[in-house]
Amino acid sequence: MSHGTVSPRVGDAAVELLAGVQEAFPAGELERKLGQGRPLRIKLGFDPTRPDLHLGHAVVLGGLRRFQEAGHHLVLIIGDFTAQLGDPTGKDKARPPLSSEDVEANARTYLDQFGVIVDLEQVEVRRNSEWLGKLDLSATLKLAAKATVAQMLARDNFARRYERGDAIGMHEFFYPLLQGYDSVAVRADVELGGLDQRFNLLVGRDLQVAYGQEPQVCITYPILEGTDGKEKMSKSLDNFVGLTMEPGEMYGRTMSIPDALLPTWYRLTTRWSGPEIASRLENLAAGQLHPRDAKMALARRIVELYHGQPAASRAEEGFVKQFQRKAIPDDVPTVAILERRVNICQALVTAGLVKSTSVARQKISEGAVKILSGDQAVRVADPREEIEIPAEGVVIRLGKAIVRMLPG
Repeated sequence: MSHGTVSPRVGDAAVELLAGVQEAFPAGELERKLGQGRPLRIKLGFDPTRPDLHLGHAVVLGGLRRFQEAGHHLVLIIGDFTAQLGDPTGKDKARPPLSSEDVEANARTYLDQFGVIVDLEQVEVRRNSEWLGKLDLSATLKLAAKATVAQMLARDNFARRYERGDAIGMHEFFYPLLQGYDSVAVRADVELGGLDQRFNLLVGRDLQVAYGQEPQVCITYPILEGTDGKEKMSKSLDNFVGLTMEPGEMYGRTMSIPDALLPTWYRLTTRWSGPEIASRLENLAAGQLHPRDAKMALARRIVELYHGQPAASRAEEGFVKQFQRKAIPDDVPTVAILERRVNICQALVTAGLVKSTSVARQKISEGAVKILSGDQAVRVADPREEIEIPAEGVVIRLGKAIVRMLPG
């Protein structure tokens, strides 16, 4: 892939590059930089705090891919130094520090996963320990002098913790400074990040000015909600779809999202063109496209992007066989229950799917519990719900686990 001349059609180029963007700051600055007619240095940083990437990460990586396809120079920073410090973004308490061994183990898996979306042969890969590990105390103090406590407390999570009287470690104030210094070290023209990284990106812009550089354009992308439809996609919340997840599980997890997430997931995860997305969503809104079919098209597309079309077809066939063609496996374990009518939480405990009713309530609130009947998989929404146990039994699914409850 060439890093040659950038198209002179600056306005059109900017519109294409900014597809799916939440904000580009300052307005009009990207167009000005594109007008210089040179490949821009596009920075994206990741702290390898966990070994796996998911669709939430892919939203920003998709933006990176667009810049690469337009001929710009990508600088991918593995935050092996900052990961040991811990990003306080969105956290109401300090993150526990990671060991260098943990960081290195996670970092080794990242590049393979990046390569699913961008062409790594045309990427400048750096580790921020290259420069941050060389900062002596004098240089670190000079860096700290370029920001104020008031600036740090302007950050939402710091402000909340300060108002509550919660402890804020001094090292946490250094995180945005060190991430911002990455932009100085690689002389970034543009930095990409999730919306929750806006503060860090702006710190990088301010530091570039302080160090006599032209400031970067800050481009943020929307946060992808997880499969529960409530929280930001996160492996720790088990509401994620991993980029290296097996095709069947990737398909199934996508099919579990609430219908209300379809517009957002169409826009952020499919790489379909704007007109194609608009057409599909118009048909969905008009009732010409059933939400189930819209979700199947989404799941098929996501698996196709990361595993190829044959794997997507097999994943869909497996899903349809299990959940839509009355093909509940014959070897589903059975559990006898004396009651003919029972509270769903108690049923989950009796079935051995959870250890307590409190865990059952939590799983129901996460949308993880479904009643299977014929070609239907009905999500249980109310932990107070009572279910009938007919002669043929009732089939309950929690995640991948399926149990048939029969009257005892």
